Amino acid sequence: MSIAARIDSRLRAQHIAFELMPHPPTGSTHESAAAAHVPEDHIAKAVMLHDGDGHAMAVMPGDTWLHLDTLNRDSGRTFTLDEESALAGLLPDCAPGAVPPLGPLYGIETFLDEGLTTLGEVYFEAGDHQHLVKVSGEDFLRLLAGVRQGHYGQRD
Repeated sequence: MSIAARIDSRLRAQHIAFELMPHPPTGSTHESAAAAHVPEDHIAKAVMLHDGDGHAMAVMPGDTWLHLDTLNRDSGRTFTLDEESALAGLLPDCAPGAVPPLGPLYGIETFLDEGLTTLGEVYFEAGDHQHLVKVSGEDFLRLLAGVRQGHYGQRD
């Protein structure tokens, strides 16, 4: 599969230079970072959430965990984590469980952890379990222009 059609289309429409980085199949951000030989804290991972108003996405550095209480307090909502089975249809051009951190492309409200806002380069899921997309940090922020930002992550 490689790169999801919506991601490819948006990158090209916004004239964003990118590199598609293949790696052996993986099942987690940690595994993807190791397989692609990239720093885990430079991978933007998506954490899918929902509440009574619908789905949302928190975009976090790969080496952090979502601090759900902080996000709920800052957003004034009561999110819970989505089960993978609840995501069917939300990302129609992506493999199940391969969630790119680009919620706006899919009409999903998105919250960006500020730990990703100062990086020189960012890597993210291409929509399958075998490729990462590499873009400049500046271009990554362009892809997420207008999303809410805050400190939503915590490290172990």
